[in-house]
Amino acid sequence: MSVAEAVDRIAHAHYPDHPDGRSIHQPRLQPRSEAEIAFVGIGIGTGAGRWLKEAGPVGATRIRAKMARAVELATVLGNDRVDQALGLAATAGRSADEDLLSIPGHIADIKPVGEVVRADEAHSVQNGTIGWQALGH
Repeated sequence: MSVAEAVDRIAHAHYPDHPDGRSIHQPRLQPRSEAEIAFVGIGIGTGAGRWLKEAGPVGATRIRAKMARAVELATVLGNDRVDQALGLAATAGRSADEDLLSIPGHIADIKPVGEVVRADEAHSVQNGTIGWQALGH
C-alpha cells in the first residue's frame, strides 16, 4: 500500500481536533489549586490564559508567585485591566517580575495601545559583529 492510499483511508471525522487546517485544537487550561482557579478567574478576556500558556515557552521563572501577584493586582485595579495587561505581556513575551505592574501604568499613560513588538533578533539594539571582520587582516 502506498502512502497516498493510506492517506485516502484515514477518516478525518475520527480526528475532529487534529491541527491540520480544518480545526485548531488549543490546549485547555485545567486549574487545580485555589490559586490557579483565582488566576484563571481574572480572565474576563483571554489575557490570563494566554499569559499562562506563553510563560513557560519564554522561560518565565516563579510563575506561581507572578500568578499570585496578578490576583492581588486584580483586586486593586480590576479584573479587566489586569487581564488586558496579561494579554499584552503574553503577546510581547514579557514575564519579568515587574512587567505586569508596569503595563497597566503604561496603558493609563497612553490611551491607544499601538503595535506590540516582540524583542527578537530583527528588533535588537545590540551591536552587530560586522566590526570584527577586519580583525586579523
